[in-house]
Order: sequence, then C-alpha cells, then structure tokens
Amino acid sequence: MTHALRQYAIITGNYWAFTITDGALRMLVVLYFYQLGYTPLELATVFLLYELFGVVTNFIGGWLGARLGLNRLMNIGLGLQIVALAMLLAPPLWLTVPWVMAAQALSGIAKDLNKLSAKSGIKLLIPDAQQSRLFGWVAFLTGSKNTLKGIGFFIGGVLLASIGFEGAVTILMAGLAIALMVSLFTLSDLTQGLQKKKSFTQFFARAQAINWLAAARLCLFASRDIWFVIAIPVFFTASLDWSSSQVGAFMACWIIGYGVVQALAPRYLNQNKTGAATTQ
Repeated sequence: MTHALRQYAIITGNYWAFTITDGALRMLVVLYFYQLGYTPLELATVFLLYELFGVVTNFIGGWLGARLGLNRLMNIGLGLQIVALAMLLAPPLWLTVPWVMAAQALSGIAKDLNKLSAKSGIKLLIPDAQQSRLFGWVAFLTGSKNTLKGIGFFIGGVLLASIGFEGAVTILMAGLAIALMVSLFTLSDLTQGLQKKKSFTQFFARAQAINWLAAARLCLFASRDIWFVIAIPVFFTASLDWSSSQVGAFMACWIIGYGVVQALAPRYLNQNKTGAATTQ
C-alpha cells in the first residue's frame, strides 16, 4: 500500500469513527434529555450552539488548517469530541440547558474540524494530474458519512435502551480515544499545498452566486435539523410511544438511504455524460 493510500485509510477511519459517535450522540442527547423532561424547544436550544459553532469553525477552518496542519486539526477535533462527551457524564444536577449547550458547542466545533481536515486532506493526497478522481473520493467519503451517521443513530438508540446514558457515553469516549491514539502516531502532516496566509475577504468566494448558495445551504441545514434531528424523534417517542431502539432504527434507515444516493452520485453523473456524448 502506498503512503497516500495509507493516509487516506487513516483519514477515512478517523472520519468514520467520529461520524458514528456524532450520530449516536445526537440520538442520546435528544432521547435522554427528553426523558429527563426537556421540552422540544429546550432541545432545539441545546443544538443551537452545535450548529452555530459548526458554521463558524467551517468558515475559518481553512485558515486554521494552513497554520496548524490538517493532521493536528483532525486530532484536535477528536479530542474536543471526547471532552464534549465527558461533560455529559457530569452529575445529573449539572445537566442544565446551558451546560449541555456548552457541550454541544464543543461537539459542533469538533465535527467541522474533523470534516474539514478529512475532505481537505484527501484533496492534498491526490496528485494534480489526477484531480478528476477527487469528486469520486469526496463523494464516497460524504456518502459513507451519512450512512455511518445513520448507523450511529441506531447505535445511540440501542445503547440508551440497553445500558443507559452514562454507559453509552463511556463506550463512545473509549472508541474515540482509540481513534485519536492511532491518528497521533500514524497520520502525517498534510499542510503542503495549503496557502499559509489568507486575508478575511478570501474566506468568501469571488462569485457572488457561490456565496448565496452557501447561505441557502446554511438555511437548508438549519431547517433540516429542526424537523429531522429533534421533531421526528420527539414525535415518535411522545405520540407513537416508540422505544429508543425503534427511533434509532428508523432514523438509521432513512439516513443510510440518503448516504447511498450521495455515494452513487458520481457514477450517475458519469453515465449521463457518457449518454450525452453518445447521442451527439
């Protein structure tokens, strides 16, 4: 196995480990804190900082990666997620809305540090002459992310039903700690090719259409999380009396199917291009 493929495998493995724990954590937080008496509005508030800090991190992530190194950025993301999980093991009296919001804020930062370093790292591993392969590699990573996030939803629901919240969080922390140790000793520096100095204006695209598209994507994701991450699990639990395992299984099937479609997107587009060329 070449050095690039080894690094790709390490990056992908780290990304997968993080994604599974992130999906499981979402299910745990929604279902467990709803059981503790949190209202749907309070649950939405808990996830507010998760999304907000994720947006900010994604905005300045390229600047951070150029200065710290993408490998360090990925390791910091894994470490912050472990800290966020540890915060949720605090005594029940500490688990107020502000405390859980702070834990979710750290998790939002960790998620986007991990995602950005993974996707940017893959781009740097592919030689300039083979950049046409980048779409396929990133599409596979993104599709696998959603598939594994769905598996994480299922794992979170099953763990909550079988061993409880504290046991589930402990298991997730242990898995991430293993991934972090592997990354610390095997992942190389991936800063080569990144621009070291960027002005503030370079955080925006030169084409205004891309900036508007990014803003629309932000609104789309915000609305998706309101109904998909919070409203649907709470509805299934409160109105249909579903167990944690049933809610996790449904959410897993939904998002796994979504991930499969994303992973197959390059093949579908290539078939369309081939068909168009043939007709011409």
